[in-house]
Amino acid sequence: MHIYDARFPAAPGARLVPPDALVPAYAALQSRLGLQRCVVVTPSTYGQDNRCTVEAIRALNASGVQARGIAVLSADVDEATLASLHAEGVRGVRFNQTLGGLSLDDLEPLAERIAPLGWHVELLLPAALWPQVATRLQRLPVPLVFDHLGRLPHPGREHPGHHAILALLDTGRAWVKLSGAYLQDGTTPAQWSADAQAMARAYLHVAPHRMVWGSNWPHPTVHAGLHAAPDEAELLALLRRWTADDVTWRRALVDNPTDLYNF
Repeated sequence: MHIYDARFPAAPGARLVPPDALVPAYAALQSRLGLQRCVVVTPSTYGQDNRCTVEAIRALNASGVQARGIAVLSADVDEATLASLHAEGVRGVRFNQTLGGLSLDDLEPLAERIAPLGWHVELLLPAALWPQVATRLQRLPVPLVFDHLGRLPHPGREHPGHHAILALLDTGRAWVKLSGAYLQDGTTPAQWSADAQAMARAYLHVAPHRMVWGSNWPHPTVHAGLHAAPDEAELLALLRRWTADDVTWRRALVDNPTDLYNF
């Protein structure tokens, strides 16, 4: 999930600047859904400024919620910053290529920098890039997390990117975030639900112990007018249908994130 706070300025040229979505509002959602932990991801809005995320992690932990974070950083980040972010609960770095952001040329040097910390790289890429970068990703010395089901067009099972992600899952070092099923433009809930289920179950079949879930609250693309706001309870119910059994359900919500985010 993300936190947005107008006290922190948007990066120059930011394409998504949603209204405030603050810790108390998220805490209310957690209470409604029965969740106890969360991962705060620095959104593209703030560029490489991770202050909003760090403050949110502190506030959530202080309130009794176990929180971790994913930062946005460049390859020239200094060691002191990495150490400070790690102490605050950051456990990975994000590359969001759907809205510009860092160059993929930063992948290798940044992965080398974060490997000693046990961090991972979270990737949100245009669907066409997956087959092109698959070999490159296999060489990185850190775990990989593919955001929002790989952000593939529906029906994603027929897309070369889906096959590339399945192959990367086979390496034993890649994870998929079973989130953002609603992000496909121009599809009805019934359409994206059915298509996402087929993709999610394919991922779960290959690597059930490397799947995690996220709400993507507060759904920043909704504020850009790209689609209607989803209901978070329905998104969680989707995961229940995808996982099919209690063991896999617990893995996605409890055991797997414990391993990945060092809860």
